[in-house]
Amino acid sequence: MSRGRCRSSRRPTKRCACRESRRTIQFAWSRGHPRSIRHPGSPSWPKASPPPGRPVDTLIVAGGAGVRAASQDKRLISWLVARASAAKRVASVCTGAWVLGAAGVLDGKHVVTHWAECEQLAQCYPKARVEIDPIFLQDGKVWTSAGVTAGIDMSLAMVEKDIGHAAAMAVARDLVVFLKRPGGQSQFSAALALQQGDSRLDHLHSWIAGHLDEDLSVPALAARTRMSERTFLRHYGAVTGQTPARAMEKMRVEAARQLLATTRLPVKRIAAKCGFGSEETMRRCLLRKVGVTPSEYRSRFSSAKHS
Repeated sequence: MSRGRCRSSRRPTKRCACRESRRTIQFAWSRGHPRSIRHPGSPSWPKASPPPGRPVDTLIVAGGAGVRAASQDKRLISWLVARASAAKRVASVCTGAWVLGAAGVLDGKHVVTHWAECEQLAQCYPKARVEIDPIFLQDGKVWTSAGVTAGIDMSLAMVEKDIGHAAAMAVARDLVVFLKRPGGQSQFSAALALQQGDSRLDHLHSWIAGHLDEDLSVPALAARTRMSERTFLRHYGAVTGQTPARAMEKMRVEAARQLLATTRLPVKRIAAKCGFGSEETMRRCLLRKVGVTPSEYRSRFSSAKHS
């Protein structure tokens, strides 16, 4: 293998549709010079930033360990205020939302950041409508993502919005992204949260995820773990901190949200596949857990319209 080069890179690769756009990407920070990259091509160092009067298409603020200090940098915030007002789209990745908040960009907008920072972000910028659950949100020209990997999903959604679904899928394949997730997907996986290191329950939850439309009553679950019903209820509560009924509801809601966002299956069929019993039961459950009806959720977060 040659130094710094993978053998597989010598193979001919399929050309990505987005590469035809030849957009300029510019990185800016409060100290030093911005770096400009025109893709395809080699990086180059511009003599100065584009003049303030030249509009920016998409302005993205990255998160990281220095965001609190950056949000107090008056020079940076002044620059951001001027740029954001003229930009077609303004976005943050993870805790980059703190910098947008300091610039007033989040005021009146539904936004999200990393789950561990949501409460503090809401306290620091009370005019922002901080949501803790979605992996990314768009409210007008303001886009925010929950974390670094969620920033990839947000960016793919931007590509899809600008130049189409095929281009977004090409980029996802180029990045070896397993799944282009819709923004409405939760930051928290119900199945993952239930994995507590108890082998019997871990195996049970893995089985449940693929059999949500089957009998998940306490007698059926107790029999599957080879426990008495009383022992199962006591053990389940001690390990997971919740009742089996509440855990099953969370898993069904998560599955329903995924199907609503990524497929065009009728709502009635989704309700059946997820084990709700009826469309009305699923509707009431989503209203209680997510705050919207199935049709509203699909309208807001569906990525299946191009499938």
